[in-house]
Amino acid sequence: MAVNYGSGYAPAPAATKGSLLAGAYLDFTGTTDTTWAQQYLPELLEKESEVFGNRSISGFLSKVGAEEAMASDQVVWSEQGRLHLGYTVTVGGTGTTLTVTANSDGSTATATDHGVRAGDMMVVADADATVKCFVTAVNSTTGVITVKPYTNTQLNAAGIADQADVKAFVFGSEYVKGSVGRDSSNDPGFKSYSNNPIIIKDKFEVSGSDASAIGWVEVSGEEGQTGYLWYLKAEGDTRARFNDYLEMVCIEAEKVTNATSATQTDAEGSLKGTEGLFAAVNSRGNVSDAIDGTSDLSEFDLVLKQLDKNGAIEENMLFIDRATSLNIDDMLAAQNSYGDGGTSFGVFDNDADMALNLGFSGFRRGSYDFYKSDWKYLNDASTRGAINGISSKADPVKGVLIPAGVSSVYDQALGKNLKRPFLHVRYRASQTESRQYKTWVTGSVGATTSDLDAMEVNYLSERCLVVQGANNFVIFKGSYS
Repeated sequence: MAVNYGSGYAPAPAATKGSLLAGAYLDFTGTTDTTWAQQYLPELLEKESEVFGNRSISGFLSKVGAEEAMASDQVVWSEQGRLHLGYTVTVGGTGTTLTVTANSDGSTATATDHGVRAGDMMVVADADATVKCFVTAVNSTTGVITVKPYTNTQLNAAGIADQADVKAFVFGSEYVKGSVGRDSSNDPGFKSYSNNPIIIKDKFEVSGSDASAIGWVEVSGEEGQTGYLWYLKAEGDTRARFNDYLEMVCIEAEKVTNATSATQTDAEGSLKGTEGLFAAVNSRGNVSDAIDGTSDLSEFDLVLKQLDKNGAIEENMLFIDRATSLNIDDMLAAQNSYGDGGTSFGVFDNDADMALNLGFSGFRRGSYDFYKSDWKYLNDASTRGAINGISSKADPVKGVLIPAGVSSVYDQALGKNLKRPFLHVRYRASQTESRQYKTWVTGSVGATTSDLDAMEVNYLSERCLVVQGANNFVIFKGSYS
């Protein structure tokens, strides 16, 4: 079964470039009964109908983040690495050597880029066996680790096969009496990330004649505009759209990585782009398809296992689209063994007249609390809602999991550790200029600033998003069922 739009109706943008809508005027020259070329006065419903409700999709970042000023072209921050030493290794043919191929979480590591030292005790494990070993030597040039199992002559004899996906981690050290101490020390890993703000602009213009022309439609909008002057409607919609763009840029934007990309250039240089939420989580966070129409809790538990490997933050927020929200409701409802088809979940007092509540706003699984909220941006037919249902090849985003609370990072500009929300927006500002949200009016309409017979309302902001601890975030993708 499908739901189709009726004829003559579509969720298309109402705005048109540089012109007023034809529907804003009455036709005094037509010949049909739908015009005023007749002697009978029609019933005029002058109040504009708000058929799409509140059309704004912003508000997401205000719930989960904060805004801070910056006075530079770039924001740089560092994040702590893992405390313990764990790696993916390849077992040598002799069964006594290990070569590091990656970090335990899959991130890049070279053969010499590890902190294992002679005297360490290690756990080496694959799908067939787990062996405790002692590190006898580490080659300072190649990084190859030589080990001896505590219970066998070599790893192969203990059941560890020669392969490249063996896991290993250090769990301590052992020395004999009177021995010399460590021959080297381990320094903490340093991970530095950066983002740059971009300039966002918009403009509204109306001539002096149109600004003084009254209409028969009483307009209203998200910015509080009301009255019979159509330019109030147009300026308010431009402002509301710009406000949404400020958030959408921080969600969707990507940095320019291809030098031959068709980007605008001028005397000041070429466009750089900026790293938005989706780009940051795709590159530094977790991507999951665990929630679809066939999901059960065992699949959702895969998300929990990934959270366990990272920060294990107890409280998390799920901002998801409608289809995913219903899938989660169905997944949780299936856990109810009381009632036909699992429809008697919710808070009930055995009241036959109580409306059936088929939704969940939050749940707890393992040691984690999840608070679920529909994200209008993923549902709206003029934004992500227009592409999310196409196919998995369209890279649909079904939702994001965002940790609650704050993270501790080292701020390069201030030179000290600070606690900040995992998500926060940085905008350009100094003592003389704030570019958080600028708006100014030029022309001769209203406040006269020039001889232009028009009013120009300009909007500008310069900002970027900082995603700290992206390893604690999850972005949900995959096909729809």
